[in-house]
Amino acid sequence: MNLKQISMAIYATYLTNSYGFKLKKAKTSKERISLREEYSKTLLNKLNISVEVLNEEAIPKEGKYLLISNHRSIIDPLIIELALEKSEINGFWVSKKELYNSFFFGSFVKNAGSILLDREASNMSSFFKETKEVVKEGHSIYIFPEGTRNKENTPLSSFKDGSRIIALKNRLDILPVYIKTNANEVLKEAINKRTKNLKIKIQIGNIISYKDKTPLEENYKNQFSIS
Repeated sequence: MNLKQISMAIYATYLTNSYGFKLKKAKTSKERISLREEYSKTLLNKLNISVEVLNEEAIPKEGKYLLISNHRSIIDPLIIELALEKSEINGFWVSKKELYNSFFFGSFVKNAGSILLDREASNMSSFFKETKEVVKEGHSIYIFPEGTRNKENTPLSSFKDGSRIIALKNRLDILPVYIKTNANEVLKEAINKRTKNLKIKIQIGNIISYKDKTPLEENYKNQFSIS
């Protein structure tokens, strides 16, 4: 790592853990969402990255949904938080066990409003029970259906089956969003070159009924013209 990378890593670690502490003290979901948005703005501003929302009028003003997005960078959740900041939708992120145990993300993820996904668990009953509790409380669920970051030279990797199951079990219509810009490349430029006025475009899709039997990946690709 060069000096710029080390400097940014130290700042990001401090900021993330500082907000993790603030989130732990939050008493309401509204306060928690506000802190998540504040954190997202602070870190992306530091990186000189702005978010442009395409088809913003398609964002529902309220309701409960399963939000699905492609995933290519560690800042994708921040991009999505800012894309939805004018909406009353608030969601719990499905988060891998590895993030819960991370020195960098652990405190933040545990306290920010998330559902633990342990892919090594013998059964998923506790996970699906928690999704039901979250939805019953009036929250949406946010998930990356690819399961992990796409590090290949393709716009999208294969979807796992879990997203469709979550939607069906909770009767959640699906809100698809697509981060059109390769956020990982933008992040690298922000850290290594300190380039000003970087922009990431995110597109909002049309609501997909949880009853729609079209494979979710196919539906997603069709909406955003991904080949």
